Amino acid sequence: MNKNILVTGGLGYIGSHTCVELISAGYTPIILDDLSNCKESVHARIQTITQKNNIPFVRGDVCNRNLLDNIFSEYKPLAVMHFAGSKAVGESIQKPLLYYRNNLETTLSLLETMQNYNVKSFIFSSSATVYGEDNTPPLVEDMKTGSVTNPYGRTKYMIEEILKDLHIAEKDWSITILRYFNPVGADASAMIGEDPNGVPNNLMPYIAKVASGELSELKIFGNDYNTADGTGIRDYIHVTDLAKGHVAALEKKGEESGLHIYNLGTGNGLSVMEVLKSYQETSGVTIPYIITGRRDGDLAASYACADKARQELGWSAKKNIHDMTLDSWNWIKSGNS
Repeated sequence: MNKNILVTGGLGYIGSHTCVELISAGYTPIILDDLSNCKESVHARIQTITQKNNIPFVRGDVCNRNLLDNIFSEYKPLAVMHFAGSKAVGESIQKPLLYYRNNLETTLSLLETMQNYNVKSFIFSSSATVYGEDNTPPLVEDMKTGSVTNPYGRTKYMIEEILKDLHIAEKDWSITILRYFNPVGADASAMIGEDPNGVPNNLMPYIAKVASGELSELKIFGNDYNTADGTGIRDYIHVTDLAKGHVAALEKKGEESGLHIYNLGTGNGLSVMEVLKSYQETSGVTIPYIITGRRDGDLAASYACADKARQELGWSAKKNIHDMTLDSWNWIKSGNS
């Protein structure tokens, strides 16, 4: 029986962990990745973790229509999980055209090809950034979206709007939008994890690089927010929990027509200082830090209400901050990054 799922960006951080969970659930991911922000060695590691050989990997660009035609003709995927895209907030402010081109064109190419091959089950990697500045946490799926503070977030919002219009026009599509909060951690095997190029944009990999000695100190952007310790609060979710959320969405909604939107978060906020303290306890390493000014567009607090995913998908985050920091540290120590 065909259980092929096309996974774009499948060797990236979240994509690779989702491939592991798909294989564990009996699916075959067809991995498409251009390797612009990941390593080809991740493919072999996915196979080692799952003890499954012959997991298809195609190197290429999602915008390449001929390549997409070949993939859909050969593998006949049941559904598509779309992770491919540019994802650094800071870079998006510096290079907005790159972000609009990459993120919008890849999605349109994919949707049009799916239409041509009558594959109408689509799971999209969105972001809590779509909630913008106008909402007070906990953030709920039916809140207003769109007051986004950077081009990266704006592309996620724009793609959500495209998907809503597609749903209105073609009722037989099953479209699931998953709004991530802050994915952290690594697979328990320590064989795959977050491996960003250059200086990390996100807190956990930044702490990890300081803990390992690769960077000299952590920069904390602002300690004068209206929070308990003055540092920003975010909803950190273990990447394995996040990956399991995609499998739950596929199994519960993949064949059910309609537009489905879910937050994937823990529902609990943690401050920068709380994450730092946990990482120091887990690693046994003292992590030097300095306080600098707030970054433009940063919010004091952002965390999810994840009740809808629990009620409709039977999914909830299981791992705590200790699990997140421990797996992150084990990943760094492994030397696989």
